[in-house]
Amino acid sequence: MEPADRRYGSLVRATPRSLVLVTVDCLRADHVGFLGYSGETTPFLDSLAEESFVFHSAIASGVPTYYSLPALFASRHPLALGRDVIGIAPDENTLATELKGCGRETAAFVAANPYISRACGYDRGFDTFCDFLKPDTAGLAPHLEHDPSAALRTRTNQLLSKLCHSVPVLRQAYDEIYFQYCQRRTNSPGESLDDLRRFPSADVVVDRAIAWLDEHSSQPFFLWLHLMDPHAPYYPQLRAVQQIGLHNLDTAQAKRLNAYWYRSDLGPDRLQKKQKAIVALYDAGIRWADLQIKRLAQKLQSLNVWNQCVVALTSDHGEEFLEHGGRFHSPNSLYEELVHVPLLFRVPGYSARRDARMPIGLIDLAPTLLSVLEISVPASFTGRSSWRQLINGQSWDRPVITECVHGCNNPLYPDRRLGARLMSVRQRNFKLVINFASGMEELFDLRSDPNERNPLPFGTAVEQRRSLLECARQHIAQAPQCRDTDLRFGARVRDLRIRWERSTASKVN
Repeated sequence: MEPADRRYGSLVRATPRSLVLVTVDCLRADHVGFLGYSGETTPFLDSLAEESFVFHSAIASGVPTYYSLPALFASRHPLALGRDVIGIAPDENTLATELKGCGRETAAFVAANPYISRACGYDRGFDTFCDFLKPDTAGLAPHLEHDPSAALRTRTNQLLSKLCHSVPVLRQAYDEIYFQYCQRRTNSPGESLDDLRRFPSADVVVDRAIAWLDEHSSQPFFLWLHLMDPHAPYYPQLRAVQQIGLHNLDTAQAKRLNAYWYRSDLGPDRLQKKQKAIVALYDAGIRWADLQIKRLAQKLQSLNVWNQCVVALTSDHGEEFLEHGGRFHSPNSLYEELVHVPLLFRVPGYSARRDARMPIGLIDLAPTLLSVLEISVPASFTGRSSWRQLINGQSWDRPVITECVHGCNNPLYPDRRLGARLMSVRQRNFKLVINFASGMEELFDLRSDPNERNPLPFGTAVEQRRSLLECARQHIAQAPQCRDTDLRFGARVRDLRIRWERSTASKVN
């Protein structure tokens, strides 16, 4: 589709040709400067926000990645095809397929997140798809190596642990000794932060994207980058560490901090001692992502396509740092630290910052971006475009639903996908959380209680509770009726085929 002129009031603007979407894993809304964070995490994005549409209440549609990305790319609720379906279905319409169908060159560079892989369908619609995954980590089944000596050590340790934990006075002593033992055993002189990093850093991903742009920027394109720098384990680039003021941090300290933060034997009170240091490492990861996004923007400018591109930035979900006792981003709760994410997009021709304060789900992002590019939104998309309201300064008032399977920490094991639903419904300042596993229901007024410390007692905010409960009821009731059985069948067949192939390969080896 060639760019056309469009007229809003007395202004004439050319329709943008291309789209650049950057998603930063685990990026919380309250850790970016353009939404009020005092730390020096996002200086470039803060400057970009001054000429962008900025959303103050963008909400992830699921937690973690495997529940959030289907909503962001296919504009459907995470459990719409069934709780046992992970990823994008083989014939599903996505942001990428729609842009590809309209003549865009499409490319994705994803920093080795196994849940955003070909096996999960995320290559659909992309001419170029690079996920940086090794062959044995790109499937839907975990790859396990058998080490007899390691297995013996594990059994011995399990027996010793069981004996010590049966005697209360020995429990804490054993846990501390075992932690120190593991630190000594895994100590490797000469290690660097680069050696310890689990995912390719943002500079590696941006390098590949820049190389692709050098060859494809002369025509309309869609470029998606998914960066993992803020994701645990927290091993940021040394340059970013220094830029946020951690001049004395060395590799051994970072390694020990991460190991301490991963300990399952410590409660929140003891973990709290390291919370500030861990958050600093997390912030350094954000800073490095910000630096590389700036480098990408500079490349777009040097190629003379900056003012032909929509540039959008968001996250799949947030991260917990003991605000409610949790760490990381397991699907065990839906507090704001997990679901409130940053969202901005810069549209050529709109030079002043525009703030949108109404709640918006990321399920609405794909249809909104298609509207910006003046591309029809497919009927299969559940979300709705907010573009017309944004440019006309209008508000909207629709409920935002977030859902996942409670406790599904590793969907690569199929039996873990079938737990009870955990969902929240947000409308205006009120947020209802329903845990179908425990039967617990909590209603929060985020205006008076932004940190979600005091659920409203039953008998208060009766109308708001009733309205949100009705939204939840309708959502659950409509899901089976609206389910696309062909998409579900295709996704299940793909899943079974991959498992069969992996099983056959493991027997041969």
